[in-house]
Amino acid sequence: MDVRLDGRVIVITGGSQGIDGATAHLAAQSGAAGLLLVGRDPAKGETQAKALRERGAEVAFLGVDLARPESPGQVIAAALDRFGRIDGLVNAAALTDRGDLVNADPALWERLFAVNARAPFFLMQGAIRDMLARCAPGVIVNILSVNAYCGGPDLAVYSATKGALATLTRNAAHAHLRDRIRVNGIMMGWTSTPGEQVMQAQVLGKGDGWEAQAAAGMPLGRLLTPEEVAQVTIFLLSDASGLMTGALIDLEQRVPGAP
Repeated sequence: MDVRLDGRVIVITGGSQGIDGATAHLAAQSGAAGLLLVGRDPAKGETQAKALRERGAEVAFLGVDLARPESPGQVIAAALDRFGRIDGLVNAAALTDRGDLVNADPALWERLFAVNARAPFFLMQGAIRDMLARCAPGVIVNILSVNAYCGGPDLAVYSATKGALATLTRNAAHAHLRDRIRVNGIMMGWTSTPGEQVMQAQVLGKGDGWEAQAAAGMPLGRLLTPEEVAQVTIFLLSDASGLMTGALIDLEQRVPGAP
């Protein structure tokens, strides 16, 4: 099976570490003609972009905060200005701040929905508008979470944002079937990312040994890796995934709904 992105321009949000970083590297290896990486940290983003350029990829980085309403429009404009088109979009940026039903406040709700649902919606809108204007096919991959099915008590708000994006994923896929625009999502399980390291070890106070303890309780004895999520993402972006659209793929060590 040939999984390639030759000649394609891909926008990847998050763009500097973890899943987005792994996806950017694999997209470059798979022949993408251009990559726009989007993130909040210019230093990390430029370092990532520089490393990819040294390997021969054409890469740009845009530093924006996706919590701001104008940011999605800026991302789309930057991609079109630099590369002239958008062939693929990966919505990987997300906040995982904790908030349960009893203690979450409106500020947390607004912040998480702004980044995890509103920004992906308007990024999809901008990318699809470009594809329609060119009468060209395209692909969108939304990085979701198995927490969209329910989530732990402290993930009530986060889970709601991912549930919203899951519905938007299938709605967009249905709306643009005949436009040859495919939209799929990855329902990601617990993954060892730099952001999760900070959340577990520092924010939640579990210390440096949190991952070994977490891995011991998993069926396969480890957490997912960013590279594994990236592999599925590149498959969905490529022609190897065929006509697949509106799919929500469970990338997890358990079967949701099983006893």
